[in-house]
Amino acid sequence: MFRAASYLRRAANMSASTYTTDKASPFTRAVVSSMRKLYPEALADKSFDNTGLLLEAPFDPIRRQMNSVLLTIDLTKAVADEAIERKDCVLVTYHPIIFKGLKSLTLADSQQQSLLRLALEGISVYSPHTAVDAAPGGLGDWLADIVTGTLSEPEPATHTANHPNPEPASQNPDSTSSPPNSSTNNNTPQQPPKPQRPGGGSLQRTYSRPTYPKPTELEQTDLTPSTATHTREILHPTPSPPPSYPPSGIGRLITFTTPQPLTHLIERIARGVGNPKGFPVAIPQSRVVEDIQIRTVAICAGSGASVLAGVDADLLFTGELSHHEALAATEKGQCVVTLFHSNTERGFLHGVMREALARCLGEEWERLRQEVKEGWEGEMSPEWEEAVGDESVLVEVSERDRDPFGIVVLQSSEVVGRPLTSGKG
Repeated sequence: MFRAASYLRRAANMSASTYTTDKASPFTRAVVSSMRKLYPEALADKSFDNTGLLLEAPFDPIRRQMNSVLLTIDLTKAVADEAIERKDCVLVTYHPIIFKGLKSLTLADSQQQSLLRLALEGISVYSPHTAVDAAPGGLGDWLADIVTGTLSEPEPATHTANHPNPEPASQNPDSTSSPPNSSTNNNTPQQPPKPQRPGGGSLQRTYSRPTYPKPTELEQTDLTPSTATHTREILHPTPSPPPSYPPSGIGRLITFTTPQPLTHLIERIARGVGNPKGFPVAIPQSRVVEDIQIRTVAICAGSGASVLAGVDADLLFTGELSHHEALAATEKGQCVVTLFHSNTERGFLHGVMREALARCLGEEWERLRQEVKEGWEGEMSPEWEEAVGDESVLVEVSERDRDPFGIVVLQSSEVVGRPLTSGKG
């Protein structure tokens, strides 16, 4: 807990030439307090996770940062640059950049380099990770809301990459058959077409640059609250939640009263996470995607293998599963949808956390500002007056944060999408 009087006395006694204290800024403490109210650290899976204030930057009121918070899934060099350029006070990074004990902090390590640069600029780093997964209304429930959400009626059909009208071989530019006007009654052997060198002539197949879900699409969705009757269960309840805290835990199990078409769930998921250009779907080899009905969905953000292991559900929805884990699921008759790890997480920052933190932080910062003013002893320096007089609060989501994996899309192929409802093939 922030002890204002003791903190401020120590700051006031420091040399005016340095002003740097051995405490974080008051605004940083307001951010940490707000995050702990929204996503208590007691909810995190401490068997492996490392949540909380990971980097506490000393406060220098002479060159203080803006009263702003930058939300990100991963703390990369690009995100560190962004926070420094923006002069943010706190980086809230969903994934902890420090997982294990460190024996040194050097510039030779790229992640440690980012931490050192942020500390130099006075930017602190907080990580909530699995506390967000477990919290009521947190990441697990957000993903469940997507799966159970309602699209504008009728729900559009998903498409697969099947050619609708294959051309006869004589009209196919890749065909090696004779041209229509050439003679086929002589014994002159037909010469096969010469293969094209890469970069020579027109390319038959070209791919896009890697594409990623767009931030603007993460902020907007046409999903509305579910009209499909269903129940929602927690897969792994929190073993030691805070006293009188609502039910919480990792993973969710959705059970629909009426089975839902898999194609509709695919469409809802795509709309809810920013309309990615594509994502992996695994189904049993004996099934056809158009005919699959889903009654139960097991959900886990990020890497779902351990959380979803042994769960009896028609569909496993997670960020990633290994080849063998997905194969084992489909062999048991289950379906799998994965989105790449952080694409199951990033939309939550835009759709839920930004607004929730801004609201809570506004109240907490106002309370802390008054506490600092009332606890101040002696004359307050102009720098401190400016710091505690600044009422502004800003919470934004990183524009540079993205999953390491993008999707490259085939551009020049004649293969086009075919509605799943138009038939099997």
